[in-house]
Amino acid sequence: MTPLSKAVAIAATLILASCRAGDDQAPKPAAQAQVAPILTTPEARDAYSYARPLEARVTHVALDLGVDFDARRIGGTATLDIQRKPDAKEIVLDDKGLEIKAVTDGKGEKLDWTVGASDPAKGAPLSIALRPYTQKIRITYVSAPDADALQWLTPAQTAGKTHPYLFSQGQAILNRTWIPTQDSPGIRQSWEARIKVKKPLTAVMSATSAGDPIDDGDSRIFRYRMDHPVAPYLIAIAVGDLVHRDLGPRSGVWTEPAVIDRAAAELADTEKMIAAAEKLYGPYRWGRYDMIVLPPSFPYGGMENPTLTFLTPTFLAGDKSLNGLVAHELAHSWSGNLVTNATWPDSWLNEGVTSYFENRILEEIYGPKRAAQEAALSFAEMESAFEELGINSPATRLRGDDGPDEGASGIIYDKGAVFLRTMEHLIGRERWDQWLRSYFDRHAFQPMTSARFLADLRANLVKGDQALERRLMLDQWVYQPGLPSNAVRPDPGVFAEVDKSLAAFKAGGAAADVPYAGWNTAERLRFLNGLPRKLDRARLDELDHAFDLSQAGNSEIRFAWLELVVANRYEPGVESLEQFLTSQGRGKFVRPLIQALAEDKDWGRPIAARIYAKARPIYHPIVTRDLDKLGLLK
Repeated sequence: MTPLSKAVAIAATLILASCRAGDDQAPKPAAQAQVAPILTTPEARDAYSYARPLEARVTHVALDLGVDFDARRIGGTATLDIQRKPDAKEIVLDDKGLEIKAVTDGKGEKLDWTVGASDPAKGAPLSIALRPYTQKIRITYVSAPDADALQWLTPAQTAGKTHPYLFSQGQAILNRTWIPTQDSPGIRQSWEARIKVKKPLTAVMSATSAGDPIDDGDSRIFRYRMDHPVAPYLIAIAVGDLVHRDLGPRSGVWTEPAVIDRAAAELADTEKMIAAAEKLYGPYRWGRYDMIVLPPSFPYGGMENPTLTFLTPTFLAGDKSLNGLVAHELAHSWSGNLVTNATWPDSWLNEGVTSYFENRILEEIYGPKRAAQEAALSFAEMESAFEELGINSPATRLRGDDGPDEGASGIIYDKGAVFLRTMEHLIGRERWDQWLRSYFDRHAFQPMTSARFLADLRANLVKGDQALERRLMLDQWVYQPGLPSNAVRPDPGVFAEVDKSLAAFKAGGAAADVPYAGWNTAERLRFLNGLPRKLDRARLDELDHAFDLSQAGNSEIRFAWLELVVANRYEPGVESLEQFLTSQGRGKFVRPLIQALAEDKDWGRPIAARIYAKARPIYHPIVTRDLDKLGLLK
């Protein structure tokens, strides 16, 4: 443990000790000094939260909740420790659909509260009046049955078909639908939870277990504690028929029993990845690194909830070829969780830095060739985003204006990674790695903005070297659209064999002559994504017969093929398309396929309507909120 991480641990202990004080009391400066800072510069103001943290802010959340599958609600109490100015008259929290029953202070005395006008995206401000020395607030509440962050699955929608399942997805601003707090990434909070569920279900959360489950009649109580201050979107829960298997001394995986063997095999390299990440950029500071493979309706590839990464089962390819996803979510333990974007327009600081870090982990574990191929595919995703958005569109800036979840992934993830890869090239890997590791140390458990990132880079690496400053083009990378002229491009030879076969096929060559069976997943994706978007029936038949694409077990390969199926109205592929869209709900796959079908009014739209009516019950609200706008269920 570094001196800095020791200081953070001491700080967390002090904070939690003050949180247990019970009655309201005058502020304790020693404890307050250890709380994660609130950034005060204009670009750090969060437009997607009602909170006014410079007046009064949450420092710790203690949840005592029960999970009711019949009512599809989570309810109980949230006790908030707050830090406030002496003259603060109120604290403002974020609330979306919560049913507030009562609000009291640390002595149990009622506090006045109001819920303001509601915005469809942001929800509403929950304003609570403060007495002169109020430092603790207890809110009794219940979530709404349709809370956006929570997905309730029936037994039939699980692998085991016997027990129901619940999971949450808080990023970006959805945790306000089940936790009353200041739901802004710039307001870091430590937290703890006591969760009551019916036997034989198990509740897991994104924090360290605080002891064995406690029997309570026909229920069990699970306790968790996160001593480090984290962005509130990282508080997460899953409840279901779950089993755990260790993968190493500090890593393991939770799944339903039917999935545990496949998951453990796919994740066998996790300990190696942790060691590689630490070698690159410093100690893993969260204790254990567990993962949970969720039911197929999980809307993302992964979610980097601290100590418990959430994963889609669509990465279970059987050959570890898609476990770049695991490297990505692990890397978030540094970029995103340890140092977090203070506001969502700066989300490239989470995702772009992590995408770069992911590639470095892959290089350490699987070698330079795989890393170079993955980087080339990422570069192509960025180019696709430029083509779709327009190279000079403001939407191609790293520091954007979009709201939560609205930025293009080809920019936030891929252009962000190219930026850092370019810095590495221009500065030199050894010197670059030294700076990036020191950046994580300096800003551990703190919020970050683009301006602050660049200021640190200039102060601790550029150090007034004007020639280097000109070569790096930092402001152009972050604040201007398009691709700066100094961008490092992928090695054109990394897919030389694939590109040769692709050119031969385009020129009329036979699919049987393509050495597809000997290629890895990256090479197969390069070939499929490089095919013309319009192909005749005979050529599609040939491809499907040669490579069995309609039955591909690798979800990325299957998706690349189904894009061609839709683009070409390929009837033999519709059965595979329907099976794919009704068996998983990952937004990356579901959204573009259904949207493309819906845009084809004569052929595709009736297919989209039929599939969506069947599949919608398994899709998360994050996915259905977009697809419902297509009007397929009239």
